This record gives sequence, C-alpha cells and structure tokens, in this order.
Amino acid sequence: MLLIHVPRLSNRLGYTLNVLFHHLLRTDFSITTDPDCFAAHSGPKLCYGPHHLEGGIYLKSVPLLFSTSIEEQNHRATQQDGQWQLFPVYGGDSDLPFDPLAASFFMLSRYEEYLPYRTDPHGRFPAEQSIAYRHGFLRQPVVEQWAALLRSLLHSRYPNLRLPQPTYSLVQTFDIDEAWCYLHKGLVRTLAGTARNLFLQHDPAAVRQRIRVLRHRAPDPYDTFAHILSLHRRYPASRLFFFALVADYGQFDKPISHLNPHMRDLLQSLADHATLGIHPGYSTLDKPADCDLEIARLQSILHRDIHHSRFHFLRLHLPHSYRILLHAGIRHDHSMAFPDAPGFRAGTSSPFPFFDLLRDQETDLLIHPFCLMDTTLRRYLHLAPAEALPLCRELVDSVRAVGGAFTTLFHNQNLADTEPWQGWRTLYEQIFAYAQPH
Repeated sequence: MLLIHVPRLSNRLGYTLNVLFHHLLRTDFSITTDPDCFAAHSGPKLCYGPHHLEGGIYLKSVPLLFSTSIEEQNHRATQQDGQWQLFPVYGGDSDLPFDPLAASFFMLSRYEEYLPYRTDPHGRFPAEQSIAYRHGFLRQPVVEQWAALLRSLLHSRYPNLRLPQPTYSLVQTFDIDEAWCYLHKGLVRTLAGTARNLFLQHDPAAVRQRIRVLRHRAPDPYDTFAHILSLHRRYPASRLFFFALVADYGQFDKPISHLNPHMRDLLQSLADHATLGIHPGYSTLDKPADCDLEIARLQSILHRDIHHSRFHFLRLHLPHSYRILLHAGIRHDHSMAFPDAPGFRAGTSSPFPFFDLLRDQETDLLIHPFCLMDTTLRRYLHLAPAEALPLCRELVDSVRAVGGAFTTLFHNQNLADTEPWQGWRTLYEQIFAYAQPH
C-alpha cells in the first residue's frame, strides 16, 4: 500500500487524493501527517507538501489545497515535452516541476467558474473564458495525463506497487428534445406548424412531407431510434437517453405532453434497451422545483427510480445546478462539457465526484463528462461533416491514449439525414466505428 505524507489534511486535499489515486490510478493508499510514521514506512511512499521529507517520492505543493478561500490563482500554464502543466514549483528537490494535485483540483472543481465571469445569452460559462481554451489544451484530458505521469513516476520507483492500466471505453448519449417532427403533436400545433412552413418559411415541400407523414405514407424524420438501436447492436457501447419530453411547454422546451400515450410508449420501449435519464427543462436553473416535478413525471411513466440527468441547453451554473440535482435525489450528472467548443471542460474524460467549492466538501454526485456534441460542431464551429471527422478522431485518440471514456452527445433529430443535417448520420456512424474499443 502507498503511504502519503501531508503536513495537514484538508477537504480539498482529501478529495484530490481520492480522485487521482482511487478513481484514476486505482491503487490503495493511506495518509499520514506524522513524519516519524513516514520515515519508518518501508513500502512505497510519497511526500506532498512545501517541505521535503527524505525517502520516497516528493511532490512540492503550492498553497491551493491547504486553503479554503476562493480567489484568483497564478496557475502559470506552461508546456514541457508536449505536456501541459499548471502551478509550477521551483527548487530541485521535487520529482515533478509542477504541482499535479493542485492542477487537478483546479480543473476538476471548476475553480475558475466560481470566480466572476461574463455569461453567454443562456447564463452559461463560455468556453473561451476557460484556461484550457485560452492556452489551447481544451482537447486534451490533462487530468488523466497528469495521473499517467504519477503512475509512471510511482512505477519507476516502486515496480511492485499495483497500478492497473486504465481501460478505454465508449459511451454514446442522446438528448431527446423532440421525439417527432410531425406526429402526435395535436391539431393546434400541427396547424401552426403548417402555417409557419407556408407563410414564414415559404417551404411547400415541408408541408407536403408533413402531410405524407401524418397519412403514414412516410416515416417521421425525427424517429431515428430504430436506426440508433440497430447500430448499437452491431457496435456494442454504453448508451444513455435523456428526455426533455416531460418539461412544461415553453420558449426553449417544446415537448409533447407527458400524458400522451405515444410518448409514454416510446419512453417505456427505449427503457428496455438503454439507461434513461431526465433532461431537466430550460427553466430548472431559475425554478428548481421544476426538476422534482419532471423527475416525478418520468418515474411515473417508467415505474423506476431516475438516477441520471443532463441539463437542457447544458445550463450548468456551479454549485447551484448540482445542488438542485442532489436535492432531487440524482446521483449521476452528464452535463459537464462546453456547448460552444469540443473538449474536456474539467480536464478529464472519466467520471469523478462533484466537489462543492463553496461548502468545501466532496458530494455523492458523480459527474460524467463528455467531449463531443453534434450541435457544437455544426452551429458553433460551422463545420461540415467531412470537416468535423478529423477533429472527432483527434478526440478519440486523446482519450484512447489515457484509457479514458470517450463520450459523445447526439440528438435524435440531427440524425434524420435531412437539411440542414444531411450527412451527419454518416458522420455519427464513422465516429462510432472509429471509436470502438480494440
């Protein structure tokens, strides 16, 4: 067992050790603040702090993990041998030239999102204000790369220490904002949609398609669920569906009523093939009680508890949003990504527990980050499918190199292979095939 000496234990430090050594390195460790205990230990050992204790590996610390304040940090991002580093340390006795624990905590806690920032029109933290975006390492899972540095350092010094290699995995997730384009929407919405096609969009072809679908002479273009499930039977992967179909109707939420029998049948059918989660409506950030109501609706349809969630529009505001989920009994969130840029918002592809920085405590909420979303590629980066494929492969390769979880988000309606999303179904299949575990 690895023994880790620290001058004193704080909640921030305990959390970081838990994520790095338990979740990522998957090795047993114990912590001591007693220098004599550290000196007497004959097995693998590591000293973390401002002062070096003889024997074992030494990582010099910066003050971040021994503080409870939230203030601007002089992280001084640098690059060495192709590896990005934060919080450099000085003096020749440290085995690494930076503090990987402080750097990991800074990224995992989303420390910078607790500081003042300018929101986007939806009240979100924009990617361009993140340190990872500004310095150009957003597309690198740096926390897992730092964990790999620690693994290499420990293995070189203690070759008998058990340090399992991480296993790469593929996770496909889908947001179901609109299950159908034309079907099951009722007379008023159907007439309003037809009028919009004719008088606002001047698109008689859409009217003809609507009529053909309603007369069951053509499939509804948004009903891509059979294709998704067929693809997953050929290429196995974890799959999760998040439904915005149980929120109340509003400017950014356009669900069919949760009482509609066709919608209930769809939910129950998909629950037989995948994990289903709640997709809390746009208003949840401002009206937390809506989250409880929507979860209750989904649970009543599926007759099972709901444990997974992803916020609609990725409206994530820390720590408020995650406190809403914890209060509602949710234990897994899948919102950790930037809507406007692909990559690793928290510096990792692997699940990790949420640390509430204001309350200075680790929580029971497990965060499952994703790194790639279809709307990011087309609406924010303005990429065509052929242009997006190299970027997608780059992200797959970066996750595969650290044995992480390559997780994507697609929307069922964007796989319809119709304008303006023509070609994106093919891209999805290409990504899925390339990202398969070997």
